[in-house]
Amino acid sequence: MKKDDPLSKSNQERSSLEYDTQMISRVISVIIPCHNEEKNIIKSLHALNNILDNIPHITWKVLLIDDGSSDKTVEIATSLQEQDNRLKIIEFSRNFGKEAAMTAGLDEATGDAAIIIDADLQDDPSLIPQMVKKWEEGTEVVLAKRSDRTTDHVLKRFTASLFYRTHNALSPLKIPENVGDFRLIDRCVIDALKLLPERQRFMKGLFAYVGFKTETLTYKRQARETGESKFTPLSLWNLALEGFTSFSTIPLRIWTYLGTIGAILSIIYGFFVVFHKLLYGNGTQGYTSIFFAILFFGSIQMITVGILGEYIGRIYMETKQRPVYIIRKRH
Repeated sequence: MKKDDPLSKSNQERSSLEYDTQMISRVISVIIPCHNEEKNIIKSLHALNNILDNIPHITWKVLLIDDGSSDKTVEIATSLQEQDNRLKIIEFSRNFGKEAAMTAGLDEATGDAAIIIDADLQDDPSLIPQMVKKWEEGTEVVLAKRSDRTTDHVLKRFTASLFYRTHNALSPLKIPENVGDFRLIDRCVIDALKLLPERQRFMKGLFAYVGFKTETLTYKRQARETGESKFTPLSLWNLALEGFTSFSTIPLRIWTYLGTIGAILSIIYGFFVVFHKLLYGNGTQGYTSIFFAILFFGSIQMITVGILGEYIGRIYMETKQRPVYIIRKRH
């Protein structure tokens, strides 16, 4: 058939039309976990609207997951919903934490892909068109990586770096450094995440666990305009413990190795004391050294019991099979 054949042109036009229709039918759910974000929610949603409305070939909706806010976050969001029915609000019965909020968003997402973004305007919405382009080219996970952490204070930068390095050294599952929750994931990734049944959820680890074809975009994270971070040093420490214990048993093995080394050294020292007694006749001396040895090994045992307790506590919570979150109301 010749290239200028009318039938050939008709087939090409029909194929093009089918492709365009397929592209237009693709839906993206934007998941926004919120906790006391009354000062940011209006600016955040308007910024997202301006970006998303200008991306061709997609339709979108926003899933705002209210994680037990005590301010006017829900009231403001419902007033905005009256102006735009693409906004859906999931209201928790209490504060369950960001990991639970992201889980609820993924459970409620019905589109071909989902984008997770914070409500505090620190994640740059202008990166979303690039994410969508990568996704349309076949990438199933598009990560947003911070180019630097200058918006964090020195201690937080140090502890974040220490966490990533320690976790990736201890665990066979590697977590991308300086990558937060801001990302685009395909429907196949969402379905895979929904197969993971654990209640004690460390989402960064779960995202890395499911894998899939991944690309990374870098961006400069902005300083928070208003409000304060909901992550306290204690909550960050607990999240780090969750990460260590969820994907690695090496902390348990370390104490096995240390105990074995200590036992070998003790036996060697015991032989030394016996031979020293037989050769020189000197008794064991030093109350201080004995006291130090008892205190040192007692502390080691307490640390070991604490680590065992962390794992046993997580087993205990998993066996209860309580829901990750409870929804009070859907708006």
